[in-house]
Amino acid sequence: MDMAKGLLGRFSGALVTAGLLLTLTACLGDDGAQRPADGSAVVVAPGRPGEEARRLTPEQAAKEKPDDSPNAADHAYVRNMIEHHRQALTMSALAPDRAAADGVKRLAGRISAAQQPEIGAMEGWAARHPAPPAAGSGGHDHGTMPGMATEQQLKELTAAKGADFDRLFLKLMTAHHEGALKMAGEALAGGNNAAVEEMANEVVATQSAEIHRMRAMG
Repeated sequence: MDMAKGLLGRFSGALVTAGLLLTLTACLGDDGAQRPADGSAVVVAPGRPGEEARRLTPEQAAKEKPDDSPNAADHAYVRNMIEHHRQALTMSALAPDRAAADGVKRLAGRISAAQQPEIGAMEGWAARHPAPPAAGSGGHDHGTMPGMATEQQLKELTAAKGADFDRLFLKLMTAHHEGALKMAGEALAGGNNAAVEEMANEVVATQSAEIHRMRAMG
């Protein structure tokens, strides 16, 4: 329910932002184009259903634009998901030499191809939005993140080959993806930054599809 409310609120905010970015002028000039009487720009903000649009100055529009400054939930999601993705890459890198099924090898390749660029995008975001000292200080126990394989499980996966590897890889990666969905849902419900929202939505879409594929393969 919290995730649904968060998504609904963000969708409404996106509509308002899109409306405020629609710039029109206020009156008709000699050339047939609409222009304000004093030549200044006017921003037209579409109203809700049944309401008239409002004309705002650029300054007023800037004040009404939703503030998407990153909050603690955004910073935590990006920091943790980078490490979460890195473990998925470590697990996927084992498949070419150990997996028996071509489908498992192809799946591992798709996971690597998707998550490596996502790590780069998140690292870029983190560089542009340094976490405040309170949010970025101290150590972080990444092993407690949802879906993370333990050191023992990684050792077992590394030692496995053939059909045994396939079964263990699908089991661990399914749990790993389910953990990523939980983390993304928390970011969507509690975060405030539009770019983080987009990244979390991408994780939800991609990894939900892969979970269905892995369950069918298992």
